[in-house]
Amino acid sequence: MIYGLVLRIRHLLYNKGWKKSFPASVPTVCVGNITVGGTGKTPHVELLLRLLLVAGKQPAVLSRGYKRKLKGFQQVPADGSAALYGDEPVQIAHKFPEVPVAVDKDRVHGCAQLAAKASCIVLDDAFQYRRLRATLNLVLVDFHRPVFKDRLLPWGRLRDLPGRLKAAQMVIVTKCPAELSAQEREAWRKDLHLPPEQPLFFTTLQYSTPLPVFPEADKHYLYAKQCTVLTGIANDAPLRSYLSDTYKIGQHLQFPDHHAYSKADLRTITRAIQASATSCLFTTEKDAQRLRDCKNVPQSIRERLFYIPVEAAFLTPEEQEAFCRLLTSTIRSERK
Repeated sequence: MIYGLVLRIRHLLYNKGWKKSFPASVPTVCVGNITVGGTGKTPHVELLLRLLLVAGKQPAVLSRGYKRKLKGFQQVPADGSAALYGDEPVQIAHKFPEVPVAVDKDRVHGCAQLAAKASCIVLDDAFQYRRLRATLNLVLVDFHRPVFKDRLLPWGRLRDLPGRLKAAQMVIVTKCPAELSAQEREAWRKDLHLPPEQPLFFTTLQYSTPLPVFPEADKHYLYAKQCTVLTGIANDAPLRSYLSDTYKIGQHLQFPDHHAYSKADLRTITRAIQASATSCLFTTEKDAQRLRDCKNVPQSIRERLFYIPVEAAFLTPEEQEAFCRLLTSTIRSERK
């Protein structure tokens, strides 16, 4: 009750204009949620970048850079360190070297720094940052943990009021099964209490061929029948489900979200893979960024550690086309 009251008062202050919010000088697209992690923000930021680049836009990305060591505004190099800049910004910079990626806790200041380098800015996880008024707010909801079945912190995983979904220009239900009927889609709209005119989209996660985390990795391990899974993200259930179609998961080493791996953790991982001499070791893209920062990673880990690339995708081409029309028209009208 106390947390909910604080949220209501804070939003009221901004909604009434008693606390000021500021737009950036170029269009901004915020990818956010009202849940503590696990909705797939990073794959959706990458999806947005692919769509904007195809549309001929020059996007940039601004993130807070959670748990980074460097302070203030920093532009992230493609070969940057997750410890210095944050795992998610480094992952995006590595995959999109042509896109300026920056981190700044002060999003208003960060947008001002990036404005000269981009025609639009994608904001990673800024829906609760009310001081910056985004042009377009995309709010993500996890298919497997809907907000209408959750509770506010500390008893649940909601970081914001469920009613704030109505403040979003678009809502995206993420991690969906490959097919959803019209009745299921309409049920989601009803349960989320969205008006008929508010755009609602549905996406799924697509995993692709495993890639080595370190150059010494031996691809022969990929043909093993058993694997060990190593994760430090908010929700690894989709990855484990995907891997279980091909491998028997012997051990699952689960660490907190954005976990910085230590020497003790490396010893734990080593013991786990020693228990199965032929098993492959799989991790996530975000974990791969942090594991590369570790010093003196044992050879036994380096030679069998792979990550599974993941992308967000709309359930149908028609849905993607409708999303792109709304996205580009909003950016175009804002620049006018």
